[in-house]
Amino acid sequence: AAASRVFAFRDARWTPDPVLEPSAAVRTPQPVPLVIDNGSFQTRAGWASADSAVPAEPLLRFRSLAARSRGARGGAGAETQVGNDLGSPEPLRWLLRSPFDRNVPVQLELQELLFDHVFQRLGVASQGCVDHPIVLTEAVCNPLYSRQMMSELLFECYQVPKVSYGVDSLYSFYHNKRQNWPCSGLVISSGYQCTHILPVLEGRLDAKNCKRINLGGCQAAVYLQRLLQLKYPGHFAAITLSRMEEILHEHSYIAENYIEELQKWRCPEYYENNMHKMQLPFSNKLLGSTLTSEERQERRQQQLRRLQELNARRREEKLQLDQERLDRLLYVQELLEDGQMDQFHKALVELNMDSAEELQSYINKLSLSVEQTKQKILQAEVNIEVDVVDSKPETLDLDPLGSEQSLEDVESINEFEPLFAEEQPEVEKPVAAVQPVFNLAEYHQLFLGTERIRAPEIVFQPSLIGEDQAGIAETMQYVLERYPKEQQAVLVQNVFLTGGNTMYPGLKARVQKELLEMRPFQSSFQVHLASSPVLDAWYGARDWAVEYMAREEGWITRKDYEEKGGEYLKEHCASNVYVPIRLPKQAPRTTDALAPSRALTSGTSSACEQA
Repeated sequence: AAASRVFAFRDARWTPDPVLEPSAAVRTPQPVPLVIDNGSFQTRAGWASADSAVPAEPLLRFRSLAARSRGARGGAGAETQVGNDLGSPEPLRWLLRSPFDRNVPVQLELQELLFDHVFQRLGVASQGCVDHPIVLTEAVCNPLYSRQMMSELLFECYQVPKVSYGVDSLYSFYHNKRQNWPCSGLVISSGYQCTHILPVLEGRLDAKNCKRINLGGCQAAVYLQRLLQLKYPGHFAAITLSRMEEILHEHSYIAENYIEELQKWRCPEYYENNMHKMQLPFSNKLLGSTLTSEERQERRQQQLRRLQELNARRREEKLQLDQERLDRLLYVQELLEDGQMDQFHKALVELNMDSAEELQSYINKLSLSVEQTKQKILQAEVNIEVDVVDSKPETLDLDPLGSEQSLEDVESINEFEPLFAEEQPEVEKPVAAVQPVFNLAEYHQLFLGTERIRAPEIVFQPSLIGEDQAGIAETMQYVLERYPKEQQAVLVQNVFLTGGNTMYPGLKARVQKELLEMRPFQSSFQVHLASSPVLDAWYGARDWAVEYMAREEGWITRKDYEEKGGEYLKEHCASNVYVPIRLPKQAPRTTDALAPSRALTSGTSSACEQA
C-alpha cells in the first residue's frame, strides 16, 4: 500500500501543433465562424459549423504563453515560440511572456502572436486577411480600452468581416442549461487568475452586482511551491511551478470542513493512509563513484574533442567575419584610387575613421589577422592528435569597424584550459566503492500531507496567503444579500460551478455546505457542476455561433467598428453589458456670461478717462 502511493512526476513535454488542413465545409457555401476561447491559462480554437464534416471539438489547445530567444551570436536572429512549440516551460521560465494582466489582455503585441499561431495552424489560407467571422471570449466587465485594442487588432490587422464578444463562464452556463433549468442562476467561475461570482437574472447578466476575487489556480500553484520549498530546501530547484500544477490537478482536493480535516491529519494513522509521495527524478550514481583510469581518459578525450570542435568553429566564424571586413575596407580603398573622393570621405565617416593612413593601418592589421587565422586552421587540421589546441584568438583593436568579437568569447574558451592541461603520469590508486548510507529514492521524495488541502483552500480563505480579500463563501453571501429574498431564492436554485479551478474533488460539497450555513432553515438550493469545466466555454461559444450565424444579433461588423469605435459591443445572451463612454459636455460660452466682464472692462476704461 505504501509503494502504491508513490507517484512519479510525468514532466510531460508539449507536442508542437501541426498545420491542419481545413475541410471544404469550412469555406463553402460561406466561411464559417472561428471560435477562440482566449483564456489566461490556455487558448482553445476551432470551427463552428453544423456540418458533420467539421469537428465539433477545439482543434487547437495551447498555453497562452510566448517566449522570444535572443538568438545565437553570429547566427540567426531572435526566434519567437508560442504555446506548444515551447516544448516545456521550465527551461524558458524567465523568458515566458503572457498577454494577460490577471484575466484582461493588455499586451496586444503578444496577443497578435497568439492569433498568428491560431490562424496559421488552423490553415486559414485567405490572402492578406482572415475572412472568417470570429467569436472571442473576454473577461467579465472587460475594460473598454482592452476591447477597443482587441477590435482594432482584429479589424485593422486581420481584416475580419465581423466579430462577437462573450463571457466564457456565461457560454459554459448556457451550454450546460437543461430543459428544466431556470434562466436565472448564480455562476461561480474560478479560473487561472481570478474567481468571479456572476448573478444571471432572466437570462441576462446583472453586471452591477458581479464580484471578482483575485485568486485562482496560479496563486494556488505559487503557494504550494513555497510550502514545499520551505519543507524541502534541499530540492529547491526541483520544485517547479509545472510540477506544482500537476500536483494540484491530480493530488489535491477541497476539504468540506477545513478545520476538521486538519484535525484528521494530526492522526498518524490517517496521515499514513492518505499521504501521497511524489518521486523526483534522481541518478543512482553518487559523487565519488568508482571510475577506472580508462573511463577517466575516455571522458577527457571526449571533452577535448568538444573543445577542439568549439575552437575550430570559432576560428571559422572569425575568419569569415574578418574577411568580410577586409573586403569592405578594400572597397573603400578602391574608391580612393579611382578618385571618387566624395564617396570615399562618406565611407570614412561611416567607418569612424579620419584619414587614408588610418584606413591603410586597419587593412594591414586585418590582412595579418586573416593570414594568422588561416594558418591556425591549417595547423589544426594537420595536427589532429595535439592534446590542447591553442584557444586564444587574436583580439585586434578594431572597434571603429563595429566588431562584435567580445572578450567574453575568449574568456569562455580560456576557462577550459586548466581542465585540459597535460597530465603527469601518476600511480593509479585503488578506489573503494562508495556505498550509500541511505535510500536515494526516498531522499528524492516529496511527502504531501496537509499540502493537498492547504493550497486549494485559498479561494475560500485568502488570508492563508496574506490576501485581504473575501473568499467564495463570503462573496457569494454578499452578492445574494444585494437582492430581495424572492430573487435570492430564485438564484440559489441554480448555483453553477465552471472553470478549470473548480475541478477539485469536494468543491461541490463544500459550496453546498456553505450555502446550507447561510440560507434560511429548510430552504432549498441546488448546486450544479459543469460537465466539462475547462472546455464548456468553447462548446457554448460554438453553440451560440452555429445558432446566430445568419443573424445580426451579437455581431459587430466593420461598419459598426468604424462608426461607433472599437469599444462598441452588441449585447447578446452570453455577453457583457455595454456601457458607452460618456464625456462631460462643456458649457458653451454665451453672451450673457460675457456681459459682466465687458461691463467691468468698460467701467475701468471710463474711470481711466476721467482720471
